[in-house]
Amino acid sequence: MLQNRFGRLAAAALAGSMLLGAAACGGSEEPTTSAKPEGSASGAAPAAKGPKVGLAYDIGGRGDQSFNDAAAAGLDKAKTELGLAETKELEAGNGETEAAKEERLRLLAQGGYNPVIAIGFAYSGSVKKVAAEFPDVKFAIVDDAAATGPNISSLLFAEHEGSFLVGAAAALKSKKDHVGFVGGVQVPLIQKFEAGFVAGAKKVKPGIKVDVKYLTQPPDFAGFNDPAKGKTAAQGMFDAGADVVYHAAGGSGGGVFEAAKAAKGLAIGVDSDQAKTAAADVQSVIMTSMIKKVDVAVFDFLKSFTTNSVKAGTTVYDLKAGGVDYSTTGGQVDDIKAKLDEYKQQIISGAITVPDKNS
Repeated sequence: MLQNRFGRLAAAALAGSMLLGAAACGGSEEPTTSAKPEGSASGAAPAAKGPKVGLAYDIGGRGDQSFNDAAAAGLDKAKTELGLAETKELEAGNGETEAAKEERLRLLAQGGYNPVIAIGFAYSGSVKKVAAEFPDVKFAIVDDAAATGPNISSLLFAEHEGSFLVGAAAALKSKKDHVGFVGGVQVPLIQKFEAGFVAGAKKVKPGIKVDVKYLTQPPDFAGFNDPAKGKTAAQGMFDAGADVVYHAAGGSGGGVFEAAKAAKGLAIGVDSDQAKTAAADVQSVIMTSMIKKVDVAVFDFLKSFTTNSVKAGTTVYDLKAGGVDYSTTGGQVDDIKAKLDEYKQQIISGAITVPDKNS
């Protein structure tokens, strides 16, 4: 795809800011931010009345087969159904500064992109700051409620509820009563996945063993894009006796799937239906995925923008709202689907309250 002039300017400006940041810190890391411009939805002249949408991905960007790709699916649907005039996609890099995140959002707002969507809690501080600089631009952020303002919409999910369902599935499928959880970075958001997963597994089998491993600790967020670390962590769990491992680790999940294949075990994907999106040679080991419908949230926000009905504040996509669920691709949970759906209805009705923190 040809990169337009704005894309070249954006990439150059971002690279410059990141190099300055690296120099100030005494580092020499090459800038990893990339611009991924998209043309009009139809491939012809841009729709005159459609908005110009800017989207800032988390680490891994479009193509991570998980969290970012779910956001990209929502944007792609909006291109088709809402007649967007133009879109601009920018991507976070490993180890970047807060200033780099701010500059990415600022470039979009200065370029006339409105609304601007930030994918991931790592943008919290930068969204709050840049949104205040551009009060006429609507901003949305996925997975964060701390960034508040009259032009900021927070799109949140009940990850613990969806994780309860796949935790129950793991326990129902485990022949060894031993399962595992691999988290990308040990932050409160990912701990919600862990809490729900553990609760679901123990609801089925109170005595089940659940191994837990986080790949990195903040401020190191590379755990969301390090398949080698994901593979090592999951391999250790399989070697210790686990036969099902769930990951909430973004791009690192590819390594978890490789470990499951090598161990002849089972894995559980996250965010997207990863039995469809993961590498073809590992899809068969993915028994289910905890689907987090970031695509729905992104599309809903863009639709509300086109109808001039954007609301500031938080919107929560929980199990009742259809914001989280489990996948059935591949048929590996067909035999337990009735039980999982029973748990789903109990959560929706309030008969089961899923914890979002570990006790």
